[in-house]
Amino acid sequence: MSNDKSNGNSNGNSQEYLTKTLVENWRREMQAAALYRMSAGAERDVYRRGILMKLAEVEQKHANMWEQKLKEQGFDTSKLTRPEVSLPDLRPETVVERIEAIETSNATWYQSLRHVISDEDIVRILDEIDADERDHESVADQLSTPHSPGKRLRKIWNEERWHNRGSGDWVGDAIYGVNDGLGAIFGIIAGVAGFTSNTNQVLISGLFGALASTLSMGAGAWLATKSEHEVMDTAIAQERREIDEDPEHEIEELSLLYQLKGFSIEESNQIANRIASNPDQFLKTMVQEELGIHEESKGNPWKSAAFGGASTFVGGIIPLIPFFFMSGLSAMITAAIISLVAHFLVGAAKSLITVRSWWTSGFEMTLVGVIVGVVSYGLGLVGSNLLH
Repeated sequence: MSNDKSNGNSNGNSQEYLTKTLVENWRREMQAAALYRMSAGAERDVYRRGILMKLAEVEQKHANMWEQKLKEQGFDTSKLTRPEVSLPDLRPETVVERIEAIETSNATWYQSLRHVISDEDIVRILDEIDADERDHESVADQLSTPHSPGKRLRKIWNEERWHNRGSGDWVGDAIYGVNDGLGAIFGIIAGVAGFTSNTNQVLISGLFGALASTLSMGAGAWLATKSEHEVMDTAIAQERREIDEDPEHEIEELSLLYQLKGFSIEESNQIANRIASNPDQFLKTMVQEELGIHEESKGNPWKSAAFGGASTFVGGIIPLIPFFFMSGLSAMITAAIISLVAHFLVGAAKSLITVRSWWTSGFEMTLVGVIVGVVSYGLGLVGSNLLH
């Protein structure tokens, strides 16, 4: 008898928890919808206002789904209280930040629900919301660009680096490979030199370290590029599935993306429908516009491994060069000088693939090299004293 009562209480608590969760879901979506409407009301640009109103409609649709689910649970939806939303600061950049904050909060909230709720209807709603919300990050980015040139430049830079992946980006792989090999082997020979004055031991340790680093970097580059392929293929397959299941929704998304680029509603609809008439082009355009994926930019795993491994070996050999011709303290001092100069040059070369000045990047790398060398040499000395 007590077990039945206990089970009844448990079921009651579970039902109460589910109801409170659904109410919270509804509240969050209503809050987002209200924010978009207020933002649209404060927006002077007709196209941006239309976009914000469409997003408000999407959030309202989500709220309606949760409200319907509450009704199915027997909840009296007339008791629901609309959340209060205010926008004291109507500057566009502040509005975008508020939108981003709410979207991020809701995404985290829904992700946590997936770990505790197994109801098929709720999971289906979460899946539909996730599909809609994927567009909102790009929407927030686009809405912020006219007022945030710094963000725009960073966005363009990141996109270009992704677009060039597998072609010109080998320069970046090579520079980072030299950087890793140089730093690792300089640390090894400094540590071994601190431990022993035997030049041959320093040289052998450095050579095997360079070999190990080369193999490790090559394997890592191969796996990384292969993983990128798998992630891209998965995203493309998912987008293809969404197009097959709901092509009208995907056409609407594509139209919205072109409206964000400044086209009118009519022009955007025409472009989207024209692209959708060719299934292959439709898929290619959607993954490019929505996900930023360009299939032709796929890198070659073996090429990445070759560049990564070879550049690491080059970087690793640089600190060892003096030990082929010299010995003792003079060899170590020369190796340190060559290594630090190389650190500066590699750091300066990094400015080719970053937005930092060459001298700042070079100085930073040199400082890192000094720290690595001093710490490694010091640890070598400590180890030598402890063993002798």
